[in-house]
Amino acid sequence: MTYLKGMAMGAADIVPGVSGGSIALIAGIYQELLNSINSFTLENLRLLLQGEVKKFYRAVNGSFLASLLLGILTSIFVLSRIITYLMSDHPIPLWSFFTGLILVSAFIILKEIKRWHLGVVLAVVIGTAIAWWVTNLPPTTTPDALWFTFISGAIAICAMILPGISGSFILLIMGQYEGILQAVTERNFLKLIVFAAGCIVGILSFSRVVSWLLRKYHSATIGLLSGFMLGSVNELWPWKTVTAWRTSSSGEEKPFLTENILPGSYLEQVGEPPQILAAVLAFAFGIGLVLFIEWLASKLLKS
Repeated sequence: MTYLKGMAMGAADIVPGVSGGSIALIAGIYQELLNSINSFTLENLRLLLQGEVKKFYRAVNGSFLASLLLGILTSIFVLSRIITYLMSDHPIPLWSFFTGLILVSAFIILKEIKRWHLGVVLAVVIGTAIAWWVTNLPPTTTPDALWFTFISGAIAICAMILPGISGSFILLIMGQYEGILQAVTERNFLKLIVFAAGCIVGILSFSRVVSWLLRKYHSATIGLLSGFMLGSVNELWPWKTVTAWRTSSSGEEKPFLTENILPGSYLEQVGEPPQILAAVLAFAFGIGLVLFIEWLASKLLKS
């Protein structure tokens, strides 16, 4: 089951604008993921250095992390072509599916809050506003120096474990998305190592912050995370018009800046049918899938 949840996270991470953290929260493994990341302490790392591999593996919840990572990698290698095809040839149904998936999940997560108060309501509103603001930020020109590559890695990985905020989208905003892809293509190992180091520092630090917030202010933190998911719908809106293009590392012209438009003006502005029926069906399928998983999980718990 953890492997399958990892596959779902990997599929989400392939799509810019969709967060693997959202899937972890929907799948009910978000807290365990944070706890497993937080278990990489100096004491446990000392076990590894002393050759106590089995003890280290158990201490860091190795079976869970290995299954999850294997699932994520499987999706990246197996599903990347399918999702890339859907993004380029059937974007409206794809984005509609994710919109339904994220919206109903946010409301299901909010339903778990037992005690509502002003702080929780404010957290939902603030989370929604932050995600909406972030998804409207234009990409900027930033330094190409290694110190900024390190910072980019730390910030992007933090976004990846936050529901509703996509790490790849944050890299795009920071002007580092194309540079990191180019480093992969050109085998620029120095830049990739610095970026990976930033990711490690970012995830080990930030996961502890989120875990602390969940312990101390559980309801408000859940409200904030759900707000992030609700606000991310701005980026997932199916009907968009491209306002600027970028040239990828392979020389292809790809959408760079987009603007949300209403389905009624989609045909006029883009020159293609809005596919409203396909969008509604995909949206309903996203909702139905989450409700089915929720029902199945409750049945398994009772048995």
